[in-house]
Amino acid sequence: MNTKPEMLSSALAVDTIRTGMDKASIKRAFLDHLFFLQGKFPTIATFNDYYLALAYLVRDRLLQRWVSSATTYTREGSRTVAYLSAEFLMGPHLGNNLVNLDMLDTTRTAMQELGLDLEKIMAQEEEPGLGNGGLGRLAACYLDSLATLEIPTLGYGIRYEYGIFHQELRNGWQVELSDMWLRNGNPWEIARPEWTVDVKFGGHTERYTDEEGRSRVHWHPERIVRGVPYDTPVPGYRCNTANTLRLWSAAAPESFDFAAFNEGDYFRAVDNKIVSENLTKVLYPNDEPEQGKQLRLGQQYFFVSCALQDMISILFRQRLSLDRFHSKFAIQLNDTHPAIAVPELMRLLIDEHGMEWEAAWDITEATFAYTNHTLLPEALECWSLSLFGHLLPRHLEIIYEINERFLDDVRIRYLGDTEQVARMSIIDDTGEQSVRMAHLACIGSHAINGVANLHTELLKSNVLKDFHALSPEKFSNKTNGVTPRRWIVLSNPRLAALLDESLGERWAKDLDMLRGLEPLAEDADFRARWRDIKHYNKQQLAHHLRKVTGIAADPDSLFDVQVKRIHEYKRQHLNVLHIIALYNRIRQDPDADIAPRTFLFAGKAAPGYHMAKLIIRLITGVSDIVNRDPQVRGRLKVIFLPNFNVSNGQRIYPAADLSEQISTAGMEASGTGNMKFSMNGALTIGTLDGANIEIREAVGAENFFLFGHTASEIQALAQEGGSPAGFVENNVELQEVIHLIRSGLFSHGDCDLFEPLLDSLLENDPFHVFADYAAYTQCQQQVAEIFSDVETWARMSILNTARMGWFSSDRSIREYCDNIWNVSPVGVKLEGSDGLGFLQSLQ
Repeated sequence: MNTKPEMLSSALAVDTIRTGMDKASIKRAFLDHLFFLQGKFPTIATFNDYYLALAYLVRDRLLQRWVSSATTYTREGSRTVAYLSAEFLMGPHLGNNLVNLDMLDTTRTAMQELGLDLEKIMAQEEEPGLGNGGLGRLAACYLDSLATLEIPTLGYGIRYEYGIFHQELRNGWQVELSDMWLRNGNPWEIARPEWTVDVKFGGHTERYTDEEGRSRVHWHPERIVRGVPYDTPVPGYRCNTANTLRLWSAAAPESFDFAAFNEGDYFRAVDNKIVSENLTKVLYPNDEPEQGKQLRLGQQYFFVSCALQDMISILFRQRLSLDRFHSKFAIQLNDTHPAIAVPELMRLLIDEHGMEWEAAWDITEATFAYTNHTLLPEALECWSLSLFGHLLPRHLEIIYEINERFLDDVRIRYLGDTEQVARMSIIDDTGEQSVRMAHLACIGSHAINGVANLHTELLKSNVLKDFHALSPEKFSNKTNGVTPRRWIVLSNPRLAALLDESLGERWAKDLDMLRGLEPLAEDADFRARWRDIKHYNKQQLAHHLRKVTGIAADPDSLFDVQVKRIHEYKRQHLNVLHIIALYNRIRQDPDADIAPRTFLFAGKAAPGYHMAKLIIRLITGVSDIVNRDPQVRGRLKVIFLPNFNVSNGQRIYPAADLSEQISTAGMEASGTGNMKFSMNGALTIGTLDGANIEIREAVGAENFFLFGHTASEIQALAQEGGSPAGFVENNVELQEVIHLIRSGLFSHGDCDLFEPLLDSLLENDPFHVFADYAAYTQCQQQVAEIFSDVETWARMSILNTARMGWFSSDRSIREYCDNIWNVSPVGVKLEGSDGLGFLQSLQ
């Protein structure tokens, strides 16, 4: 092909519009996209038009990095991390992409010169609700760090059409509404229908002998669902790398039955389409009914099958042999949801590609690594054999074979110990027979890790102790981390600017540089600037709270914040009991010395989790009374902010004074909200649970408000089996709090509304709320005393931020790369940045 000069000249002009990073190029590209993609001119354009035009402008610049990265990985056959997760809570893309492409300030100026407010444009973005909390947000932080560290990566998950529900409050109760995040389209994704794969469900299997005389199995499925990939680029921070998040959407092989339609059976005409697409409609469908369980297992199998088939296709496109699968890909199972990938890879290798069992198993075990994220038994998924066999008959056969071979080894190791064999079996024969997915993940992986030191030790000594005893070399700890790009640079720009000025701009890629703040904590002028930034952030949050809830929060009060998934073990009700106690103190003694506080809650309860919903109702009931009572006006405010998500997190973490991390010791795997709060200068009140322990060690015990029983003490309490009522009998204040709840004060006179919650606390209190109540309230008194000393509080706040460098997700990912995945950075050179590279590649 001959490239004419006029073609190159044209290419140069297009390249400037598509990839130019200067202000003039951004303005020109913005107007071009508004006209040519949206079909609008500024006079009639809406803010959504402006958002889409700007999003496509940014995506153009991403695409150059994305295609360049893919070209490099393909050319070099780079070893690649495949991160399998049922959740990816990415948050809004526009702001984060502007930060990582280092074009936020230039774009803001360009929009100002066009008479537009960048913040208002960014507010138009519908946040993808593709996660429920920490698990999905961790996955998003890890993708950010993988790209920033230039590690070739594919994230694999589900493109939920509705995602997690949209939460509203009605009469104080949580109400779940559809999360229609795709209603205005998604400019960040590119559909890849040419890479669609087929996923089988149900049916039966049949044994046969192949042409070489080997016994084989053919799966005759009841139905087939198509998996259609949608790709989203994930850019690294100030580097050329852009990796891929590939989310799968379910579709029917034939979406419309024309014959049925012609017969007048209009419902049957689209039935196959509806049944197939239901697979990827909603994140975490209610699995209380049997149909919900089947749908949830179907979702998990669907996306891991799509992912593994896709990886095999990539292997072949790069002309690599199948026996190099484990050399090409390091697959991380993000909790037990993707554990079905173990038998699926075996099925693909054996049934679809004719590999022998031993060779296939060696590849499988060398490929997978498993991260456990929970100590709660209900989260270590188990599926009944009847359900599993009905939905995935071939996989159940493979699991039986894996289990038989594994248990033979266990029997040799533990001669005659049938109880040990039963405990370690993938198949649980006690009660209704079931498949233990955590056991499957442990057996099929070469590495197993927890996500905080305490969590990993509890895995080794309790939850997975048999597997640790058998294969201790598999186990390691990889404490979670969070990305400072979203959680400081984007969320807290004034603090980021102060850090740039004080430490230089490299800190966002080398968070250990925050240590340079330590001497500045002794500088009175620096502390004053620190307080001013915090106060500004509190004003901004107060404005948002007033707009959404109608409740005014005083920025001068202590912002006491607990935002996380609503669950009994996270103990939002312990926080509420303390609030009621403070309220009661003021009512009994109006002159009581109680520092003004704003208590802020946010978080969602699982739709089928009644007790968690009742806790929300208690919070809103207390809020209604406290906020209306003139005797406590200006001293206490209680606010529940509905629909907690990444966007709200970006407002809340920079504004918090006190971070509530009060879960029952030994229950929280790690936590990441605790890290986001501390990075932004909040002080923590917490138990020795999850990553709280490591945060306290890092920031210093003197800069952390510790209370409560330890994990071993909690275990001892549980074994003693004493009545929780004993803690109430010895605490008059707690008795009064319980009386106020029972009186109907917080439930419009309904004295029975909160009885299920109180009965649980008084009869067995499984999360030891009453056991920790006295220590918690005493610790809160210490918080109030120190907050009144503004200089001491500011010094402690600065030291919290200064000592949080280790909790960057960059550190976590380096540990995975070095100790589990055995992957190295791959530098990317931009292709076509001068308009010539791509054209020359066509010659």
